[in-house]
Amino acid sequence: MTSTSIRKLGFYTLLALIAFAGNSVLGRIALSENAVDPTSFTVIRLYAGALVLWILHKCTLKGNPPRSKGSWRAACMLFLYAVTFSYAYRSLETGTGALVLFGAVQITTLVDSLLKGNSIKPAVFLGMAVALLGFIYLVKPSLSTPSLTGFLLMLVAGIAWTYYTLFGSGSLNPLRDTAHNFVRTIPLTIPLILFSFPHIAITPKGSLLALSSGALTSGLGYAIWYRVLKDLKPISAAVIQLTAPVLATAGGIFFAAEPLTTHFIIASFAILTGALIVILSNRGYKKACEQS
Repeated sequence: MTSTSIRKLGFYTLLALIAFAGNSVLGRIALSENAVDPTSFTVIRLYAGALVLWILHKCTLKGNPPRSKGSWRAACMLFLYAVTFSYAYRSLETGTGALVLFGAVQITTLVDSLLKGNSIKPAVFLGMAVALLGFIYLVKPSLSTPSLTGFLLMLVAGIAWTYYTLFGSGSLNPLRDTAHNFVRTIPLTIPLILFSFPHIAITPKGSLLALSSGALTSGLGYAIWYRVLKDLKPISAAVIQLTAPVLATAGGIFFAAEPLTTHFIIASFAILTGALIVILSNRGYKKACEQS
């Protein structure tokens, strides 16, 4: 992989991670403040993502694009993730929810790789452990004992997100695949709407947060993530996601004048070091060996 390709991959990865961080922030604000109910947040988020992605897909359609159109299995995982994520954050603090979600992603990715018979180097285990410990240290001040329901829902969200990621690793046209995946979730929301209709409660603020989450941090963010997955191995992609909360905190430092603490520096160093160990040990860029 050329230096230009690596820089481009790094740029796309950064954009995707910013989107992940934004998703957690928008979701937590909307749901913890009761600005919108979980079902409405989920539905608006998915519909907004589908609309924006479909418009972009049609506007960028040229010639004979790859025939890939996402898949129903990916759409089901996307829907399951979105629903459980929304309901989990009604009873979980931000730090606790992030720990359960990203912890589930690490473990599920590792188990899936082992079940497929892939060999994993000891250094990769070391890097994952260092990154995860750094992540735990980062969110430790905001950790609280989670409710069993919230814990289980976020655990399912993490597993669903893992498989949505794995299903997208071979995407030939990330924007097209993501658009079709979001559109496929629309019929899946109908039973959810009918079941939750008596409990629907939406405020203007909640609607705006859900729209922002759907159109920007979910729709565009996930399309960019599928683009990144073309060049990253699954375990490397899983560990890299642990840096999303680091970016969220860094954003608060740079743009909201929040204090730069020793706690943040130590945690960030551990997470980034662990991620780097995994990428280098796992030859995380899929094409690095082929083109070096």
